[in-house]
Amino acid sequence: MKTRKGIILAGGTGSRLHPLTLTVSKQLLPVYDKPMIFYPLSVLMLSGLSEILIISTPDQLPSFRALLGNGSALGIRIEYVAQPRPDGLAQAFILGREFLNGAPAALILGDNIFYGDNLQEMGQRSDGRRDAASIFAYHVAEPSQYGVVEFDADNKVISIEEKPTVPKSNFAATGLYFFPSDVPDVAAAVKPSPRGELEITSVIAHYLAQGRLHVETLGRGYAWLDTGTPESLLAAGQFIAMLEARQGLQVGCLEEISYRAGWIDAEQVAAAAARYRNSGYGTYLRSLIDG
Repeated sequence: MKTRKGIILAGGTGSRLHPLTLTVSKQLLPVYDKPMIFYPLSVLMLSGLSEILIISTPDQLPSFRALLGNGSALGIRIEYVAQPRPDGLAQAFILGREFLNGAPAALILGDNIFYGDNLQEMGQRSDGRRDAASIFAYHVAEPSQYGVVEFDADNKVISIEEKPTVPKSNFAATGLYFFPSDVPDVAAAVKPSPRGELEITSVIAHYLAQGRLHVETLGRGYAWLDTGTPESLLAAGQFIAMLEARQGLQVGCLEEISYRAGWIDAEQVAAAAARYRNSGYGTYLRSLIDG
């Protein structure tokens, strides 16, 4: 069975940031002390995925390449594909078909941040479900802004609806998805919605109809941040700053994840620490190997 591969959709789909803030990709904007792209990438890496595809606009891909390269410094493999125009989240699997090459897939949106003690365990558990899709639901105050998951009395999923006027629950489908290896074919069969997009909810509905959908509910001990607005971007930076100052631990530190997974050694961590010297991030990396 093929190893699951990850996709980060870092294009313009769904962005609500003001155009003046988007002289570079918003996923390259800092969330406190590191680029936003570090956070979704860290979620895939924590889930055990070491082959990652980054999808973004043709003009923004060079910046991602300059930042992350081919991933070898992290002990992983990173490839890139251009998205000429944002035609919906499900388009990621069509653009990524060659990269996936028959492997099951995980998709995360480039402007989503997840935090929680058991996030790694939850991601690895989802990776283990090779014949079923897994999505993650989070209780929100304004569900009409998201894809809404409806549960029955036995907590079984019975529907998912994209941005409903009258939501059937307060649980939103977050921007993290695990799908079986047939997902490119499922995405290719999706018809554009009235918004003209290939909706991810249509892909999810396919697996729901087949009885192959699992929903992980993120409870009170988790945080899910969608940084699509200037206000939410600011709030995310404040959240990360508070956590790191209080705990003395980095959130979304890619080298730490790789080091603890055995993908890189202490010498490679030291090289990264030297690269980021004179910063709190570099000091933190140095502390990992200095005990």
